[in-house]
Amino acid sequence: MKKGEAPQQWRPATENDLISVDRIGNAIHVQLIERANVFAEKFRLFPEGCYVLVQHDEIAGYGLSHPWLRYEVPPLDTFLRVLPPSPDCIYVHDVVVLPQARGQGAAGVYLEKMVAVARSRQLQFLALVSVYNTHPLWAGYGFESVSTASLATKLQSYGPTATYMVRRLS
Repeated sequence: MKKGEAPQQWRPATENDLISVDRIGNAIHVQLIERANVFAEKFRLFPEGCYVLVQHDEIAGYGLSHPWLRYEVPPLDTFLRVLPPSPDCIYVHDVVVLPQARGQGAAGVYLEKMVAVARSRQLQFLALVSVYNTHPLWAGYGFESVSTASLATKLQSYGPTATYMVRRLS
């Protein structure tokens, strides 16, 4: 932490955090809006993947992840209904850190939490969809871009800059 920066920490998200998660997500992802009840379903289906970033006693970001299948991309703003019975990865649905909380490594801390979740379930991969040309950021965390014709179709709901990425855990 740099001098003058407020300490921040990730804590498990609760239903009471849904309003803040929805507000932050829709403020940052203005062209990729998701409904609050889609976020709520993720909280309900896999609470151990849902965290909020707290700074100055305020929510300054969130991370949402769940078990899934590599190369299968859940369409944006849709209900999962159930998690796959035999997942092979933790799918990092979204990590958002508000501008005032950036630069302190928060995304990396959240990812390491998800690495621990994956390992506890004997899963060897994390997967995500990078948007807004953020793939270099994710590459810095060990994710590699994957491109196939079938993935291109699945990524359409994520916008024109969407890149599917996978990180193998060692």
